Amino acid sequence: MYKSELAQAAGVSQRTFSRYVQLQQAELKKLGVTPQTRLLPPKAVKLLCDNLCIEI
Repeated sequence: MYKSELAQAAGVSQRTFSRYVQLQQAELKKLGVTPQTRLLPPKAVKLLCDNLCIEI
């Protein structure tokens, strides 16, 4: 899933979503996700959905 799709599911702009993602950066780095990553692996999507209360 792309970051833009998660932002849309959360109901926020991509810029706001990127700020949310920055707060989770330490955990995402363990999963191999960098700030430039656009297509997120399933584990990263699950982590963000759980931490940011996004239902997909």
